[in-house]
Amino acid sequence: MPLVLHTCAGGDLIRPDVVLCDRLDGGHLVVNPPRPVWERSELTPMELARWSCLVAATGRAMLDVLPGLHDGCLNYWEAGNWALNDQALPPGPKNVQAHRRVHLHVFGRSRQAAHPDWRWGESPKFPGWAGMQAWAAGFAPLSTAECEAVAGRVKVLLDGRFRLPELEGTPA
Repeated sequence: MPLVLHTCAGGDLIRPDVVLCDRLDGGHLVVNPPRPVWERSELTPMELARWSCLVAATGRAMLDVLPGLHDGCLNYWEAGNWALNDQALPPGPKNVQAHRRVHLHVFGRSRQAAHPDWRWGESPKFPGWAGMQAWAAGFAPLSTAECEAVAGRVKVLLDGRFRLPELEGTPA
């Protein structure tokens, strides 16, 4: 079960079960939008704005509190494609709108990354769906203390820098 770090009107920030970047190579968190959608254009303008603020606060928080990201950066990857693989459950071809769920991965990028697929100055290299579990098996998630620090900083950022004014007459 993924660890939920923060929930707000912008969605959920989680530490995923399957970590795709080791904590020492920069870390990996996922930001889900406020409701399940197959494509980001399905969100209302306010939902999209709030989700974007949660994504931005997550990235800033990771840069602010994770020591491995000193002089590092982030990669943002909107995902949902592996759910459509013919080998994913249920097996076979899938209806995109019924099976794909938008979520955004936030990967820390450390100058000292040890894994060859996360080398500094290179694009990350992801395996195909069939090799993903084995590839990710050796990656350690962010620690509980690291997750708490990120979540605390996210809350501060959302209450301050990324606070959206409530607009009258705007759908939630």
